[in-house]
Amino acid sequence: MELRQLRTFEAVIAHRTVTDAAAALGLAPSSVSEQIRVLERSLGVALFERGARGMRLTPAGERMRGWAARLLRQAEQARREVTGERPALRLGALESIAAAHVPAVLARLARRRPDLRVDVRSDGARDRLLDAVAAGDLDAALLLDAGDGVGGLGFAPPPAPLDHLDLEPVPLVLVAAPGHRLAGAPAVTAADLRDEKLLVNVPACSFWLAGERLFGSAVERVRAGSVTVMAAWAERGLGIALVPEFAVADRLGSGALARLALDAPGLSLRLVWRADREALPGMREILYAASA
Repeated sequence: MELRQLRTFEAVIAHRTVTDAAAALGLAPSSVSEQIRVLERSLGVALFERGARGMRLTPAGERMRGWAARLLRQAEQARREVTGERPALRLGALESIAAAHVPAVLARLARRRPDLRVDVRSDGARDRLLDAVAAGDLDAALLLDAGDGVGGLGFAPPPAPLDHLDLEPVPLVLVAAPGHRLAGAPAVTAADLRDEKLLVNVPACSFWLAGERLFGSAVERVRAGSVTVMAAWAERGLGIALVPEFAVADRLGSGALARLALDAPGLSLRLVWRADREALPGMREILYAASA
């Protein structure tokens, strides 16, 4: 067995297809397939079942998953100890929270772990961040979620042993143009919004998912775009928008937007990592140093 084969094995588990694993690793699909075949021949067992829906682990593959993670952790530990390299955290973050929330997390890490180097990768897609964490390309990722487990907001996490820590609340607010019929109302319910147009981004968006939980099918969805676009359209009376309060605080303060008095459950800024990577030297302490 070679370490590169084990890394490829983990990538195929995380991405579920040879093509996607190859793209994540920067390899040709044929190279990924060959590495998996060589690994299987060296072990004398099939690690994957190949099907139309992608690669699925066999019972032997499930047993190999834990060994691959342990062997790669030990190799990484050996490399760092031999080279004397500073500990590093490869941190992913959703673009929607990178500007507002990531600086505070980095400041806490700098204060509590001044020996630590942090490499940040921002991405607009939650799935890509989680797949990178599952594959070991990122140590952890910052995203928006709700509920008790990863994916409680309504998205499907990758098949990996993920753990999480909620760092701080992210309040949501329902906004509209100042002249909206419900602006100034003492209380607003989902029933009051039945004839409204809710400005949204894409179904995978955290705020779309939060709206699904809050409104169900009671309001019409209108595709607008990013949070910035949703807020701008709401300001012009083209609909209402459920957005993070931090993104529209200035517009609310200036009166360009009105806050509708809807009790909107907030989201959490959630740090997600692979539970089986906590055994890396200092990793657990690094992850918890990021907490508020």
